[in-house]
Amino acid sequence: MPLLAASTHPPSLLQRELSLFALYRVLEAALLALLVFSPWGATLGDIADQPVAVSVSIGYLVASVGLLLHARRARGNYPGHAVVGVGVDILVATLITYAIPEVAPGVAMLLLFNIGAASLFVTFRSSLLIAAAASLALLAERIVGLFGTGTFDRPFAEMLMFGLGFFAAASLTRQLGTQVRETQALADRRGAEAANLAEINELIIRRMQTGVLLVDGTGHIRLTNEAAMALIGDTGTPGEDGLHGRTLSQLAPPLAMRLAEWLRSGSIDSAPLTLREHTDVMPRFVRLLAESDSTLVFLDDTSLVSRRAESLTLATMGRFSASLAHEIRNPLAAISYATQLLEESDQVGEADRRLLQIIHQQCVRTNGIVESVLGLARRERARPEHVDLVAAANAFVQDYRLIVTEENAELKVACEEPTLRAIFDPRHLQQVLTALVNNAVRYGRMPGEPARITLRIEQEGECPTLGVLDRGPGIPDAVAAQLFRPFFTTSESGTGLGLYIAHELCRANEAHLEYVAVPGGGACFRVTLAARRTLLRG
Repeated sequence: MPLLAASTHPPSLLQRELSLFALYRVLEAALLALLVFSPWGATLGDIADQPVAVSVSIGYLVASVGLLLHARRARGNYPGHAVVGVGVDILVATLITYAIPEVAPGVAMLLLFNIGAASLFVTFRSSLLIAAAASLALLAERIVGLFGTGTFDRPFAEMLMFGLGFFAAASLTRQLGTQVRETQALADRRGAEAANLAEINELIIRRMQTGVLLVDGTGHIRLTNEAAMALIGDTGTPGEDGLHGRTLSQLAPPLAMRLAEWLRSGSIDSAPLTLREHTDVMPRFVRLLAESDSTLVFLDDTSLVSRRAESLTLATMGRFSASLAHEIRNPLAAISYATQLLEESDQVGEADRRLLQIIHQQCVRTNGIVESVLGLARRERARPEHVDLVAAANAFVQDYRLIVTEENAELKVACEEPTLRAIFDPRHLQQVLTALVNNAVRYGRMPGEPARITLRIEQEGECPTLGVLDRGPGIPDAVAAQLFRPFFTTSESGTGLGLYIAHELCRANEAHLEYVAVPGGGACFRVTLAARRTLLRG
C-alpha cells in the first residue's frame, strides 16, 4: 500500500494548509532559539549540552525557514514535504530533549501538533508510522541518557502516555481532517452548483420573451429582464441599473393601477394595456411568496401571441388546403381533358371555341394554384449545392425569353464579376427567380411600356446578393409591409402565394428575401445568400 496519500483535494487548499503548518514550525524554531540564546531561557531549565542545543536551534530555524519557502512553491508533492518536515521535527525534539532534559514534556506537547498536522497530508498507515517513529525517538533519547546518568530521570508512564498521545493525535487528526475536507469539498461543489443554477435561472429569465418585473410592497421595481425593459420602453438613465429601484407608477402608470386593483380585489382585467406606442401587453400578477408583499408581474406582448395564433392558423390552413387540392386535381384534370377533346371537334363554332379556350386557360391557372398549395404544404427540404449565380441567372434569362417576348419584358443580368459562387438549391433558385420575375412582369411596368427587369448580382461583405429590379411605379408603404404574408394580393387574378413561397424557399436555404425601395422609382426584391466563408474554396 502507498505510504503517501493521493491528493484528491483542491491544490490551493492543500498548499494553504501546508504553508500554515510550515509557518507554525518557524514559530517553534524561533521559540527554541529564544530559549537557548535568551538570558531568560535559563529560568525554564538548565542546558545540559550547550553545543548540541546551539547547533540544533540554529539548524532548526534555518530548516524551518527553508521548509516554509518550499511549502509556498510546492506544486503537488505535499505528502513528501509533510513527511520530511515532521521528520525534522522529530529529530529536533529528540536532540533538544537530550540537550535540555527539563523541557522534555513541553517539547513532547509541541510535537503532538506537528504529528497531527503531518497526518493530514499522508495516508492512515503513514500517520501511524510517524507516531511510532516519534515514540521510538523519545525512547531512544532516554536510553542514551540512561548510559550517561545510569537512571531514568522521568517516569516511564510519562513516556508511555506521550507515545499513546502521538498515536491518538495521528489517527484522530487524520480522520477528522479527511471528514472536514470532504465536507468542505461537498460544500464547494454545492455552492458552485447553486451559483451555476442561479446564473442559469437569471439567464433564462433575462432571455425570456415574456417581460418579468419584481415589484415590492412599496411599488419599487427590484428585478427586471430585457423583455420587460423593451416593453415598458424605458431602460433608465445613465448610471442606473436598468429599472431597478424606480417606482412602477413613474414608468407605467396604467400598469401600476392595474396592479393596485389586483392587490385590492384579487381580480384582473383581461383587456390589453398600451404601455408605449404600437405596443400592447397583457399583464399577469403572481405573489412571490404566500406571506410576501412582493409581486411578480408578467408582461406578454400581444403581437407575439398574434403571430403564434397566425402560425397555427397557417399550419391548419396548409393541411386543409393540401387535402382540398388533392380533391380538386382529379375533376380539374377531367375538365381540362374534355375541353381539349371539344376543341378538336369540327362541330364546335368559333364563338364556342373561344369559350373552350377560356375554360382551358382557367384550368391551367387553377392547376398552377393547386401545385403552389401542394408545394407549400409539402415543405420539401432544401438540397443546397455550390452554384455560380452569374451562370444561373444568364441561363434563367435565356429560358425565360422563350416564354415571354421582349415586347412584354426586357430582361438582363448585371454583374461586375464574371463568376460569383454561392450555395443554394438549384431547383429552389429557379422557383424563386420565376416568382420574382413574374411578379415584376405583372406589376413592375409603366402603362404602355414593357417591363424593364434587371437581375443584379453583387458581393456585399461576405454575403453574395441577387436582386430583381424593375422600373415600374413602385410599391406603396402600406402594401410593402404585407408583401410576404400568405394569400395577400392586390390583384383579382393573383393567389397571394408567389412571394410567400419564394420567401419560405429562401429561408430553407439559409438566405433572406426582402423588399428594398428604389429611390428613383421602381421596386427591388433582394435575396441575401449565405456567407462565402461557408463555401469550399476551389
